[in-house]
Amino acid sequence: MKPLNFIATARDLVHANSKGRTRETNIRRAVSTTYYALFHCLATSNANMLVGGPGANRSQPAWRQAYRALQHGTARQRCEHQGIIIKFPDEIQDFAERFADMQKKRHEADYDPDTTFFKSDVIQDITDAEDVIRCFNSVPARDRRAFAVYVLLPLRTD
Repeated sequence: MKPLNFIATARDLVHANSKGRTRETNIRRAVSTTYYALFHCLATSNANMLVGGPGANRSQPAWRQAYRALQHGTARQRCEHQGIIIKFPDEIQDFAERFADMQKKRHEADYDPDTTFFKSDVIQDITDAEDVIRCFNSVPARDRRAFAVYVLLPLRTD
């Protein structure tokens, strides 16, 4: 799955009705889809950094296991842990902040019928997510590998 395809789908959802007001369900799905662009960006990066990217001599089952190892809640908690996140490059810090923010918004979009989303805000979220994905993917492999280890493996304090 290509993260930027999720971004394109989110844009399609918010612009689906050219004759007037966008349906609330489309707005909510766009929020959720934007979060999943970030999630799949991170899952792909983790697997590529730990097992090998496209063209590498890699085990596909191992790559898939690394890809699927990302846990939503754990990833959000790690992204919010400012004492550690600050040690990563700015692009990863920005990605982590956007990831945590969009996960909260996704929960509201999917589970809270009282939350109101404005089309203009969602369009901005989509643009911001696209920007942080592009910046995150430009970070040196060494830093993305360290981030993969951080978000996937248990923290040890001893």
